[in-house]
Amino acid sequence: MKNSFVELRARERGYALLDQGTGRELVGPFDEMISPHLEPQNIVPESDDGIVLLKGKLAGNSVLVISIEGTFQGGGIGEVGGAKIVAALENVLKDNQSGTRIYPILILDTGGVRLQEANYGLLSISEIGNVIVALKKYVPVIGIIPGLVGSFGGMSITAALMSHLIATKKARIGLNGPEVIEQEAGVMEFDASDKEMIWSTIGARQRLATDLIDELVADNCEAIKKAVFNGINEEKDSKRTDKAATYLNLLSQLNFTQTMTPESYQKQIEEHRRSKAVVIPEAQEGDSNKKTSLGSRGGSWFAALTGLKWPINQEYPTLLYKNSIIENQKVAYISVVPNVSNSMPRVRNGEVGLVEGFGLATIVHQIITEDQTQVEKRPIVAIIDVPSQAYGYKEELIGIHLALASSAAAYAKARQMGHPVIGVIVGNAISGAFLAHGLQANRLIALNDAKINVQAMSKASAARITHRSVEELELATSKVPAMAYDIQNFAKLGALYRLVDGINGDKPTIEEQQMMQGIILQAIESTKNAPTDLSYRYQTEAAKTTGRVATIKVRQLVDKQWE
Repeated sequence: MKNSFVELRARERGYALLDQGTGRELVGPFDEMISPHLEPQNIVPESDDGIVLLKGKLAGNSVLVISIEGTFQGGGIGEVGGAKIVAALENVLKDNQSGTRIYPILILDTGGVRLQEANYGLLSISEIGNVIVALKKYVPVIGIIPGLVGSFGGMSITAALMSHLIATKKARIGLNGPEVIEQEAGVMEFDASDKEMIWSTIGARQRLATDLIDELVADNCEAIKKAVFNGINEEKDSKRTDKAATYLNLLSQLNFTQTMTPESYQKQIEEHRRSKAVVIPEAQEGDSNKKTSLGSRGGSWFAALTGLKWPINQEYPTLLYKNSIIENQKVAYISVVPNVSNSMPRVRNGEVGLVEGFGLATIVHQIITEDQTQVEKRPIVAIIDVPSQAYGYKEELIGIHLALASSAAAYAKARQMGHPVIGVIVGNAISGAFLAHGLQANRLIALNDAKINVQAMSKASAARITHRSVEELELATSKVPAMAYDIQNFAKLGALYRLVDGINGDKPTIEEQQMMQGIILQAIESTKNAPTDLSYRYQTEAAKTTGRVATIKVRQLVDKQWE
């Protein structure tokens, strides 16, 4: 196709947006910042790790273009590539904060987390999201999904955070790829071979009709450049992630026991586009004979930390939220819990689905609003026991990636406004669910417990996507800690404030509960007069010595080449 944008490689796409002769690449191939985690797995790395950073001009405006190469490892985000994106966006933020206007543009051709570096991808995507939320106070953040790979996994959450999202008709966007949904939920839930169904569910035309992208543009370099310019010039911002409470109201109007088609959902969203927002109440003391919320560690630890014996939320059973006083300090606790009677079958085991993602965002927005006149903001404690995001057809059709993005954005916004956000990992912390509920915390605390898994995907799905056997996958985890599932290897990455020994995760004693309360208070105290970003993760001893060595080197290189 003549002048096709989709058919270009990442570097060519970036330069195609810039005024001729203005582009300058940062941390390019000759800097040889390759991933240190691929060769141990017999994978040939790329000299730019699949991420191209270009500073230049677009119609005379200063811009930074970040372009992801979809043909290298499916555009997956690992440690080096993720650090390049985060460091470049942070420099854009600093420039705008100091009065130098520069606009960020992200070209998303990505499958999400690079599974060969798994937990580095999760950390990086949360850090990318943090900067995007901060940047939107100053300039619109423009996203482009050209096509080929599309935008999936954690990077679909990133896409939903964009001020203005542009796509061609060849683009797809969804949290879970078709093969992953089929692997996790079965072919009856989602047939990965049914191309017509896939495009009608997650294709660009459907996404435009349901407000999940903002503009559909022809596959033409000039047309895309013009759309980006208009987004900058008119400072377009859909404020997509600020509408969580409205989406909750919409969800309450839908009948999830009936068949839902793209056409029927488009009609329903049109009818409810102006739905009244809802409020999520605090958890109450429930009936000891209905122990549904205590069927998980998330529920039992919520009870232990709030003092409720049988916490229950009648209106939103999977969401527990309660304000408690600890040593004269008001603290908000939030947990996602199972509900075996849930009308949405994909979230009956504590997964984070549509209601949970939009609900978490609604709760955090409520806290922000209630504290808006307070000098000292209320700490928020996210109790983390989330086995995964929901894998389902209806979840993808409605846009579960937006639900999770809304939650992540709310937590980031709260933290940036001064609310200490403390994540306490008492159970599993998996994939998009962890991105939505926990990974935007200033400080992360975890039990040193063999039952805790932290990862981007189940072993079966990861093996299918990377074309390896589960045995080969497990062998790789012995070489790359970021691929392992256990909390001890996650701790090696340096992202934890504390790894806590000596506590029974299933049945903590009163003394152990008090011990955890004390650690939470210490974590809250450590955030005072400290940056409200996620930089703590780069400053721990584990991060500096082993966990984020490549990250720190990339950040220094981007800073050095920025001016």
